[in-house]
Amino acid sequence: MRDKTFCRADAKRPVAAIARRAGAFSALRPRIVGWPRLSFLALLLCLPAVGLSGDIWVLVDTRTHTLEVYDGERVIERYERIAVGRGGIGRDRQKGDMRTPLGRFRVAWFNPHSRFRFFIGLDYPRREHVERAFREGVIDEGDRRRFRQAFYHNRRPPQDTPLGGFIGIHGLGRADPGLHDIADWTEGCVAVTNEQIDRLKGYVEIGTPVIIR
Repeated sequence: MRDKTFCRADAKRPVAAIARRAGAFSALRPRIVGWPRLSFLALLLCLPAVGLSGDIWVLVDTRTHTLEVYDGERVIERYERIAVGRGGIGRDRQKGDMRTPLGRFRVAWFNPHSRFRFFIGLDYPRREHVERAFREGVIDEGDRRRFRQAFYHNRRPPQDTPLGGFIGIHGLGRADPGLHDIADWTEGCVAVTNEQIDRLKGYVEIGTPVIIR
C-alpha cells in the first residue's frame, strides 16, 4: 500500500522488544528489596533477550497467506489470513499494478504514524528488480543510475520510478477487518491485523531479512 509519510530509520530494537524482555523477569521483582526501580530496569536493558538468539527473520508465504517470524530455524510467531496486493503477486512489479513483489528484502524504515497503524518499509526495488527492468526497457539509464547510487551509498532505493515503491508490511488501521479476512485488498503491501502488527514491530529492526515467496 502506498504510504508516503515515513519517519527516520531507527536501527535500535523497538520499545516493545524491551518490554517483552522486562516482562520475562517480572516474577523476580518482588524478591528484590531495596533496589531503586530505575537501577533494576537499567540492569534489564543490559541483559540479552530471553529465549531469542537475535537471528530474527520474517517469511511471508503468499500461497498459504501466512506470515511467520523465525528465530533462526524456530518459528516464534505465526499469523494467518494475511492479505497481499489486489493485483496478485509476481517476481517483478510496476507502478500501479497493485502486485506484491516476490523476493528477499530487508526492513528499511518504519512509520509509526501510518494510516494503517504501523508501517514496516522494505528495501524494494532491489538490485535484481532494477537490472531486469532496465533490460526490459521498463526504466531508463537515468533511473538505473539513481538506483545504483542509492545502492552504493546504502540508502533506501528511489520510490518514484516506473517500478513503484512504498512496499512493506502494515496493519489495518481503519480498514475493514471483514474484507481482510476474505480478500487480498492492498496496493502491493502485505497486510496483517492491528494486533499482529503491534506484535510484529517488536521483533523486527532495520536490516531484518524478509522473504516473500
